[in-house]
Amino acid sequence: MADFKESPSQTAGPYVHIGLAPQMAGLEQRGLGAELGGVMASDAAKGERITLDLYIYDGEGALVKDALVEIWQPGPDGDFGTTDDFANWGRQLANFETGCVRFETLKPGFSTEAAPHILIWIAARGINIALTTRVYFEDEDNSSDPVFELAGSRAGTMLAKRTNVGYRHDIYLQGERETVFMDA
Repeated sequence: MADFKESPSQTAGPYVHIGLAPQMAGLEQRGLGAELGGVMASDAAKGERITLDLYIYDGEGALVKDALVEIWQPGPDGDFGTTDDFANWGRQLANFETGCVRFETLKPGFSTEAAPHILIWIAARGINIALTTRVYFEDEDNSSDPVFELAGSRAGTMLAKRTNVGYRHDIYLQGERETVFMDA
């Protein structure tokens, strides 16, 4: 048995794109209803419309262009309920060329327990157990949020920056600028 070596494995695929986001793999979803994806609010939804662009970097600073990202968030009223006009959950894959993971959503509001935030779940090659973090907004008062406060001097790794089209957030999987991740 000493002559046999373990074969390499892929932690997230190669079938992750086909099973979880077939449109990104060039496949149609036949008979399954609306595509899951990055547009989370209908035209009738009330609240500030934002675009959240996420970029994920590996330990060497290279873009991870095959990540799968899911987000969960409260609505503008701070509640996690879903309505006909707003889904508080979305799923997207990174763009294979640019690495951008884009969500068109509503800016979350304050709740009694938390500052406006979006929970982010990341699955990608080389990640054995998906990673979870939060993104907060640099133009909000996050000081009373217990998770943001717990992150201490590293809380800035969870801040999205305002752009001319919404917000951008860079997530670093490893290294000096590593984003704060939560234990499962």
